[in-house]
Amino acid sequence: MTVEDQDPTAPQAQGSVPAAGAADAARPSAAGDAPADPSAADVPGADAPRPSAPGMGDRERYAELFAKRTRVMKSSAMRDLMALTERPEVISLAGGLADTTLFPAEDLAKVLSHMAARDSARALQYAPTEGMAEIRPCLAEVMAAEGTVVDPDEILVTTGGQQVIDLVCKTLVDPGDVIIAEAPTYPGAVPTFSAYEADLVQIACDEDGMRIDVLEETLDRLEAEGRRPKFIYTIPTFQNPSGVTMSLERRRRLVQIAQERELLVLEDNPYGLLRYEGEPLPTLFSLDGGRFVIYAGTLSKILSPGIRVGWALAPAPVRQKMVIGKAGSDLNSSSLSQLFVAYYFRERDWRDYVRHQAEVYRARRDVMLEALTRHMPDGTTWTRPQGGLFVWLTLPDYLDTTDLLARALQHDVAFVPGRGAYLDGRGGNSMRINFSGVGEDDIREGISRIGTVVAEQLELYASITGGARPRGGSTRAGSGGASGTGGVGGAGADGTGPDGRSATDGSIVPLRTAGRRRGNG
Repeated sequence: MTVEDQDPTAPQAQGSVPAAGAADAARPSAAGDAPADPSAADVPGADAPRPSAPGMGDRERYAELFAKRTRVMKSSAMRDLMALTERPEVISLAGGLADTTLFPAEDLAKVLSHMAARDSARALQYAPTEGMAEIRPCLAEVMAAEGTVVDPDEILVTTGGQQVIDLVCKTLVDPGDVIIAEAPTYPGAVPTFSAYEADLVQIACDEDGMRIDVLEETLDRLEAEGRRPKFIYTIPTFQNPSGVTMSLERRRRLVQIAQERELLVLEDNPYGLLRYEGEPLPTLFSLDGGRFVIYAGTLSKILSPGIRVGWALAPAPVRQKMVIGKAGSDLNSSSLSQLFVAYYFRERDWRDYVRHQAEVYRARRDVMLEALTRHMPDGTTWTRPQGGLFVWLTLPDYLDTTDLLARALQHDVAFVPGRGAYLDGRGGNSMRINFSGVGEDDIREGISRIGTVVAEQLELYASITGGARPRGGSTRAGSGGASGTGGVGGAGADGTGPDGRSATDGSIVPLRTAGRRRGNG
C-alpha cells in the first residue's frame, strides 16, 4: 500500500524538497515485492525458494492473466490512507467523512426496529435494479430541497454516488476516449477514469469554479483534432477537493455549451445541502432540464455513508444502458438500506438532521480557517468554502505534499496530497484537508502539526539554498484571487486572513503532544 495516488514513474516537481528519510517510511513495497532481508546472506539455506504469503509474491505467476486495463488502474489516494489513519493516535484530516456520531443512536434503533417488525422479509430480499418504489420519492424530495423537481420514476438508485461515476464510464467510455474534468478533481474519480482507460483532460478552476473560457478553448482544440469528449465531469457546488463553487453565470454557460455542442455533463452533487453561507444556486440539471446533464446524488454526506445509497438521473437512452450496466455489477443496491431510508424519511425530519450537521460543520470550518491563519507560514494560500467538507491548501511550489505527508504521519496527522486530484503530475504542492470528520480540538491540533511540518521543510529548503526562511504572517488566502500552482488560490496579500481579520500573528506554534483524539468538539 502506498500513501500516494500517482504513477511511480511520473516525474517529480522540479525543486521539490523531500521530507528527509520520511518518504521511504510511508512507501512500503508494492504487493509482490518482498522487502530485502539484510541478514539473509548469513542464514543457511537462504537461497532456497520460500512459499509466498497469500496475495504476496510471484506476481509473474498471474501477470499473463491480468486484463490490459490493470496496467493503468490507480489506487485511490483516500483508500491508501485509510489503514494508516485508522491508528487511533492519528488525527485524520484526509477523508471526506461525515461525522456519523451526530446521528442519534436512538433514531437508528427505532427506525430499524420498526422496519424489522413490518418489512423484515422485504428488507432481506432482492430488489428491482432501478431501486425500490418506497425510496425514490425520498430522493426526489432531497432534490426538491435544492429547487430541482424530478419524476421519482426516473431515478436510478445506486450503491453510493461512486457507482454513478462508474456506471457512466461503463456506459460511455471506450479506451482512449476523452473525459473532461476540473483541475483539481475528485480524487475518488481518478481511479475510475483510469480503470476505463480514459484520456482525462483537466480544466483549471478559480474562485468561481471551472473556467468556462478555458473549457471552450479546449473543446475547440479537441474538435480540430477530431476528438469529441464523452462527457464533462464537474462538482459545481462546494467542489471536492477545492471547496469552490461554480458561479451562476458559468453554470448557465456550461449548460448552453452542452446543448449547443450536444455534449453530456455529469453533475456530481454530494454537498449541495451543506451550505454555511451565501445564496443557493440552481443545479445544472435544473438549468438543463435533463437533456444533456446526468445527475449524481448521494445520501453519504447528509445522512450516512454506511448505508451506501446514491442515485442518478439521465436522459432515457443513457439511463437504460446504466440500468443494464448496474445489473451486471450488483443486480441491485441493498434492499435493507433502501427501506431504512424510506422509514427514516417517514418517521423523522431529515431536514432537521441536515440543519444540525450544517451548524456543526460550519463551526468546524471556521475553526480550521482560524487555525490556518494562525499556523501556516508565509507563502501558503487556501480556499474559503461556503459549504461542503474541504479546504484546498497550496504551499510554495518547491515543496511536495506527497513527501510532506510522510513527515506529517510521523507527527500523527494526515491529509490528502494534491497529486491524487490530477492525472498529469500537477498538484504536487497542494493538499486537501477535511474539517467535518473530527472535532474542533483535533482540527486545531492537526493544523498546528501540519504547520510545524511545513515550517520544518521551509527550514530545510533555506538550509539547502542558503536563503532566509519565510516568516509567518502576511500571505493568506480567501475565496478569490490569483491562482496558485495547485490551480486554486486566493487573495490575501493585504494581510487579512480568510475571515477578513488581521493575519499579522503568523507565528509557528510548536508541536504539542496533548489533545483529544477524534473528539466531536
